[in-house]
Amino acid sequence: MDTSGKTITCQAAIAWAANSPLSLEEVHVDPPKAGEVRIKLTSSGICGTDNHVLKGEVEVKFPLIPGHEGAGIVESVGEGVSTVKPGDKVLTIVIPQCRECSSCLHPRGNFCKKQDVLPTSGLMMDGTSRFTCKGKRIYHSFRTSTFTEYTVVPEIGVAKIDDEAPMDKVCVMSCEVPTGYGAAVHSTKVTPGSTCVIYGLGGIGSAVVIGCKASGASRIIGVDINEEKFPRAKALGVTDCINPRKLKMPVQDAVVEMTGFGVDFAFEAVGRPETMVAAWNSCHVSYGVCVIIGLAPTNSYLSLEAPEIITGRIMKGACLGDYKTRDDIPQLVTDYLKNKINIDPLITHQLPFNQIHKAMDLYNAGKVIRCVLLF
Repeated sequence: MDTSGKTITCQAAIAWAANSPLSLEEVHVDPPKAGEVRIKLTSSGICGTDNHVLKGEVEVKFPLIPGHEGAGIVESVGEGVSTVKPGDKVLTIVIPQCRECSSCLHPRGNFCKKQDVLPTSGLMMDGTSRFTCKGKRIYHSFRTSTFTEYTVVPEIGVAKIDDEAPMDKVCVMSCEVPTGYGAAVHSTKVTPGSTCVIYGLGGIGSAVVIGCKASGASRIIGVDINEEKFPRAKALGVTDCINPRKLKMPVQDAVVEMTGFGVDFAFEAVGRPETMVAAWNSCHVSYGVCVIIGLAPTNSYLSLEAPEIITGRIMKGACLGDYKTRDDIPQLVTDYLKNKINIDPLITHQLPFNQIHKAMDLYNAGKVIRCVLLF
């Protein structure tokens, strides 16, 4: 049945308010307007940022449909869309690539000015929503909203991928892999023989581990308060695991003591100011590089010892591995198909979408690296 130009009724998970359970509801998804794409989702990962949204730690508007790590098939396109067509396999991209703004035009920039993360409006670029439920407007999450059978996203936030891509897995290439793996191999370019520490061994941190190992790091230290994550982390390449709650000293002091003078590269994949400072203080004071990839709560701030900033170490942020999203992320999918990257160990659970509550429970209990919802 041809659904183009028509409103589609489907199932979606709605967060009616912060800190409230997700509610599976029947929603109406409007057709795409000019410059937009409607996608039938095939899979969606549950990312830590989604959890921050649900807890109200990131300033968003409710009610909304969460989720941003999605893979699907283009169902229909709006006027003027030329880069994808119905039937194409695509990923939803939380940071678009408009190819026109100062970030997109700069060789090293990727935080597109047309993103809807910092700050977030919860609306499409024309200031309206494509979702309604029970007669109420439902907001979008970062203009992606992947906890739904159908979603509408801007064309500039859609990456067309290889026709051979396995759609039950490649959703993690939308966020987890470029954010974590890309931070190590592309944004930071971890060097062979180097020492690394990763704060947070969830999905993003685990992808960082894979990137550090692929780059030839000689020592990879993992820091997490959940020791159930340690066996999986070691299987991915972590050489040393630390539970900061069991230390008799600050965790950064333990890292410096373990390495002699601090690590070459530190990655923060938690999204907490205190772990960001710890990552900074874990670096070698002269040449260490501290990379922040976790999204911190809205209106939170960092406090560093100002005199030590002159010593030479670097703190930088990285979003989606600094990749030009629509240009570069499809190549990551192709690399996976050519066995140049193995993302399979990052997916520990797959559940049908109607079991999203079980999936969230597994996530909150720290039982997963990445749980993928299947539609």
